[in-house]
Amino acid sequence: MNPLHLETLLAIVDEGSFEIAAAVLGVSPSAVSQRIKALEKDVGRVLVRRTSPATATDAGEVLVQAARRMALLQAETNAQLSGRLERVPLSVAVNADSLATWFRPVLRDVAGFGHATLRLRIEDEAHTLTLLRRGDVLGAITREATPVTGCETLPLGVMRYRAVATPALREEYLSGGRLDWARMPALRFGPNDALQDTDLEGRLDMAVRRRRAVSQIPSSEGFLEAARVGLGWALVPELQAGELLESGELVLLDDSVVDVDLYWQRWRLESDLLERLTDAVAGAASVLPESRTVPAGTAPGS
Repeated sequence: MNPLHLETLLAIVDEGSFEIAAAVLGVSPSAVSQRIKALEKDVGRVLVRRTSPATATDAGEVLVQAARRMALLQAETNAQLSGRLERVPLSVAVNADSLATWFRPVLRDVAGFGHATLRLRIEDEAHTLTLLRRGDVLGAITREATPVTGCETLPLGVMRYRAVATPALREEYLSGGRLDWARMPALRFGPNDALQDTDLEGRLDMAVRRRRAVSQIPSSEGFLEAARVGLGWALVPELQAGELLESGELVLLDDSVVDVDLYWQRWRLESDLLERLTDAVAGAASVLPESRTVPAGTAPGS
């Protein structure tokens, strides 16, 4: 299997099109197309869906993961030979709440790796594992403790969420000492955000939840700001809401706590750079409360 063809496949998947991949590789779109056709002929499978954006088929995902592993190892080998770190894209899937809070020191640490580059994919922590399984990333912040095939898991701790709102919003929908959860406007991060549904279990039945006034704010910082100005009540991380709770701009709506266990899943690959990245993630996550359970299948010594 031609390594150049694998590199081309990886570029197409990362960039989302044959044309942009050609520009990144410094060749013509025709050359990119010919390489992919040759690779598909070699393996006897269609590897790329010619859509916008271009995506890998199931067979293509297998080769994308192999290509990404090869790229990382090649870059580290070049670093050892040349005495300097070549540009190594560290592709990581992370949820928006983690990026807005505890994950930020990882950016500082990677800045000290030399010329390594960081490519973050933002996705809900319940769905980041899909990107890891497809080979789109080499590590992911996830809720899933069971390792993906070829990966290992490191427990990070607990992301703790609380229901908050402005004092005025709470008072408006407070009657007889009880909150009217059905009528009080709410905030939702996006279509994959299931945390609020978890928080509402036992308070509202599913039919009532569907009829509520819900604003969708797909930005962690924007989500918190929407809560601060009273657009709706929100389920937010304690790490993020602390200052606003202390200032009184936001108040807790009840004593309920939603805990989300977070894990770092990464390829099981002998790579100094991947080990350094894992150490950076573990160090940044030290601010999280510890999980009460450490499931089987986690990384040795974790």
